[in-house]
Order: sequence, then structure tokens, then C-alpha cells
Amino acid sequence: MRPDRFPSTTEALGDLLADVVADGNSLGFLDGLTRDEAAEWWRGRAPAVARGDLAVWAALDATGRCLGTVSLAFAALPNGRHRAEVCKLMVHSAARGQGLGRTLLTTAELAAAERGITLLVLDTEAGSPAERLYRGAGWQRAGSIPDYAADPAGVLRPTTLFYKHPQTRAGQAA
Repeated sequence: MRPDRFPSTTEALGDLLADVVADGNSLGFLDGLTRDEAAEWWRGRAPAVARGDLAVWAALDATGRCLGTVSLAFAALPNGRHRAEVCKLMVHSAARGQGLGRTLLTTAELAAAERGITLLVLDTEAGSPAERLYRGAGWQRAGSIPDYAADPAGVLRPTTLFYKHPQTRAGQAA
């Protein structure tokens, strides 16, 4: 989305984040995350979006409800400007199983390639549906880390690290 539109979507993004955490996906948050806290977290991303350090895509329905989102965090240091991290890929509990996660992931991958990014990285909870999504989308497993982050209930869970060399629409590596 255009950086000037981001502030107007933080409430809808906050609703999505609260839904996803309440459904058992931590994304860095614990049980009890309120919609207001989630929206505030998104508002805190606004400076990075405005600077171009973070790109955010959101799928909104006709009522303005956010059904899904994905972000790309671009490396700031000179030796890492060829890579970006895929982060906060989320699909609302009511919109799962319809291919939206894959569509959002593909959108981020294509945008990265068009920007000249040649390496994408991410981490996700081991054994999660997201891990299966990334494997199915051609991401390569780089390894895992035990006890990496707490799930919403506070239980430490492992994470799986993935990478991918994005392709342009024509199928060429970036």
C-alpha cells in the first residue's frame, strides 16, 4: 500500500492482529492482546513505512475489514541491501483456507524482485500451518532454533528459518 494510506489502515490491521493472536498464533504477542494494543503496535510501524524501510500490503473486504496482510522489512545496512525479511504474514481466522496467504506471499515476493531484492528470509513457528505454506511456495529451510519464542500461552516454541531467491513475473531471478 502507499505509505500515505498506511495510517488509515492501522485500526483494521490491529483488528486482524488481535484475531490472529487470539486464534493461537503469537507473531510476537501473548494472549490478552487487545485490539487497541494491536492497533497501537501498527501505528508504531508508520515511521518505517513512511521512510520506505517497511512495505505493507493489506487485503481489505468491501466493509474495510482486513482479511490479511504481509510486510517486507528492508535491510538498512549497506552490506544487506540485497535482502529483505518477510514478516507479519497473517490471514484472518474467517478467511483461511481460501489461498489468501499464498496470494499475499506471492505479492511480497514479486514486489521484492521488482525492487531488486535477491534474497528473502523469514522465520515461523515450527510445525505451524505457516511453515507448510512456505514449504509449498518453494521456500528453502535453513534450519531451526529451539525455544525461540513463546506462543500466545507463554510456552516456548521452536522456529524454522527459511530463505528464497525471489523471481520476477517473467520467472527470472531478481
